[in-house]
Amino acid sequence: MSAVSVLPGIADIRAAAARLAGLAIETPLLESPVLNERFGARLLFKPEVLQRTGSFKFRGAYNKISTLAPEERSRGVVAFSSGNHAQGVAASAAMFGIGAVILMPTDAPAMKIANVRRMGAEVLLHDRGDDREALALPFIEKGMVLVPPFDDPAIIAGQGTIGLELVAQAQRLGAALDVVVAPCGGGGLIGGISLAVKDGSPQTAVWAAEPEHFDDTRRSLAAGSRVANEPGHRSICDALLTPIPGRITFAINRTTLSGAVAVSQKAVAAAMRDAMAHLKLVVEPGGATAFAALSSGEIDIKGKTVAVVLSGGNVDFDLYADIMASRPPYD
Repeated sequence: MSAVSVLPGIADIRAAAARLAGLAIETPLLESPVLNERFGARLLFKPEVLQRTGSFKFRGAYNKISTLAPEERSRGVVAFSSGNHAQGVAASAAMFGIGAVILMPTDAPAMKIANVRRMGAEVLLHDRGDDREALALPFIEKGMVLVPPFDDPAIIAGQGTIGLELVAQAQRLGAALDVVVAPCGGGGLIGGISLAVKDGSPQTAVWAAEPEHFDDTRRSLAAGSRVANEPGHRSICDALLTPIPGRITFAINRTTLSGAVAVSQKAVAAAMRDAMAHLKLVVEPGGATAFAALSSGEIDIKGKTVAVVLSGGNVDFDLYADIMASRPPYD
């Protein structure tokens, strides 16, 4: 059976929610009258910046590790990540009392590298263009279990718990969600959310937001098959720089998404400033792409209720200071 045929479903997401109960934070929905007026919509922001480890990644990492057999888990885990998944895996491994080796690119934010080490995981640095799966192979051959960053049913199900929360929280507010927008790298977050939202609110349109030049999901949706990003580009959105959509995630997203939007660094920087000014939240560049997508004009939001996922808040101080001060090249 191929990996693509093993797709997670709503039952898997509900099971993940049960495993995460009391561990993952049910992040609130935040609203700003100023932003509602500016965009002509009711915007409900889901701040996963307040989640354990500062991003949504804890949800998927913990769910994956919790589904391992005790003997498997005892051998430890290995993962590769630019930082947020690394922190989620490190924190989850520490909670289970097992070892973790994390492969991280040398250009990952220093804060993320330091946080992973502080949580007790072993960090091995590599060049961003290296074959990460090949680097992880020796550890897998020693018996450690790979915890993938996105293309895994248990990971996707864990991230999908955000979608369950969105639907339930909107209902408690008496709001019907017209649109949900979330950041997209490999597609695990938007894939899990879209499965949960479409189950609980089938009429809701779900959109992905990606950094410009790393809009592989947008172009893959247009092509009808997975399309890789062209090499040679850089972005401040370090959390979303995957080379190609996952096989499992694309199999989900091609059926659940209304579309995907590519956003500029200037738009991301503006969204980060707005999050600080009006929501009082520190949001990292990758975490702000869904907010930035609202200004693109590609998503019909006028007069609608729109949930916006702010997926992470782990950003180095110097970069954040430059963006807040509108210093080039981030504006």
